[in-house]
Amino acid sequence: MLVFLENLGRVTHFAWRVLGALPFACRRLPDLSVQLYEILLGALPLGVVAGTAIGVVVWLHLRGALQSVGGPAAVQYLPQALALAVVLEFAPLAAGLIVAGRSGASLGAELGSMRLTEQLDALEVLGLSPLRTLVAPRVLACMLTLPLLTLFIAYLAIAAGYLAEGLGGSLSWTQYRSACLRVLTLHDAVPAVLKTVVFGYLIGISGCWFGMTAQGGTEGVGRAATRGVVVSLFLVLIADVVLVKLIQTIA
Repeated sequence: MLVFLENLGRVTHFAWRVLGALPFACRRLPDLSVQLYEILLGALPLGVVAGTAIGVVVWLHLRGALQSVGGPAAVQYLPQALALAVVLEFAPLAAGLIVAGRSGASLGAELGSMRLTEQLDALEVLGLSPLRTLVAPRVLACMLTLPLLTLFIAYLAIAAGYLAEGLGGSLSWTQYRSACLRVLTLHDAVPAVLKTVVFGYLIGISGCWFGMTAQGGTEGVGRAATRGVVVSLFLVLIADVVLVKLIQTIA
């Protein structure tokens, strides 16, 4: 128990230090641009698959449920239900899980290898802070990537729902679009997208922490990558529950 509390205190201290170092990442635009490119571009293929799959699957479930509960006339509410479900929950959570699974591992492995090859020690000898030069740009890149990926997935999911409706449904494009726009407001969409900034911060902190504290040779790098993924996924799921309840309470 004491070891757990000690580690929790160290992680919390690390997270606060990274939060204070984020403004310095804005001064390292080349490094930030590279991290944004790698994280966002690497997540886009999975984002395409996730967005398309979410749109079609949600459409299948909603159409069947609405018809069984309210009859054929209830299908007119399908676009509203699909748009709200995608924007408020499915797109943010899918984006968080994608980046957590991909970047949680890469951040842990990259910084872990730098720790074990003493590159981090070399930076400190040169008077450079690894927190500002390496960790902060990566964390900030995660925080900026998640909202963009969320919007991309949400757009694809709504478009996939429309295509599915066009092929197997009865609503026209005009009906579908007007129904989606009627139900979606900035009051609902903005908090849902902004909560992914918190997801990005947690993912970046988790991956970088396990990379910075890696030990034990090549096996240590593997452990850092694995722990970065597992903890990132766990934190995203827990944060999603907490933030949804918080947003509902504030709204």
